[in-house]
Amino acid sequence: MFNTTAWNRLRYDAYAPIYDAVAERAFRRARQAALGQVHWRPGMRVLLVGAGTGLDLPWLPRDIELHATDLSPAMARRLERRAEALHRDVQAEVMDAEALDYPEGHFDVVVMHLILAVMPDPARGLAEAHRVLADNGQLCVMDKFQADARPAGLGRRALNLVTSAIATDITRQARPLLDDAGFAVEADRPVMMGTLFRALLAQKHG
Repeated sequence: MFNTTAWNRLRYDAYAPIYDAVAERAFRRARQAALGQVHWRPGMRVLLVGAGTGLDLPWLPRDIELHATDLSPAMARRLERRAEALHRDVQAEVMDAEALDYPEGHFDVVVMHLILAVMPDPARGLAEAHRVLADNGQLCVMDKFQADARPAGLGRRALNLVTSAIATDITRQARPLLDDAGFAVEADRPVMMGTLFRALLAQKHG
C-alpha cells in the first residue's frame, strides 16, 4: 500500500494551501461534537496530534496548556498563523505522530482528529498517544472508520489501494484499534455521513 510517512509529509505540504477550503466547513460540526465529549478542566495539558492547520483551535477551551504537532512543515506554519490570529498560545512542533518527542504521562488529553485513517501505522500512533497520556488521561478521536462488527470487504479493500495513497484509509476499525492500544471507550457517536465518521472518547487504563 502506497502510504508512508515520507509520502504523507509531501502530499500534506502540497495540500496545505487549499486544506482549509476543503476541510474547515465540512468538518466543523464533527470537530465540535468530538471535543464536546471531553471532560475539560482548567489547566489541562493538551496535545493535538496531526493538528493540520489548526482547525480545532476555535473549539478548544482557553484555560488549557496547548501543544500541537503535525508531520507537514507547511501545515504547522499555517497552524501557527491561525493561533496568532485567534490569540492562542500554542506550542507547535513538526513531528511524526508515530514517534512523539514527549515524555511519558505528559498530557491530560490527546486529540487525534482525521489522522488515524491517514498514518501508515495507526497502532503505533495510538501506542505513542497512550505513552504520553497521564494515567486516566483522555483520548479524543474523530475520523472515518469501517464498521467494527465486520472487516472491510474485497471491494472496499481494492478501493482502499487508491484512497489510502491520495487521501485516507477506508478500512480501519475504531474499537479494535483503541482496545488493542489499551484504551477503554467511554463515548462513541456518529458525527457525519451517517455512521462513516465517528467521534470517540476513550480513557487510558491506569
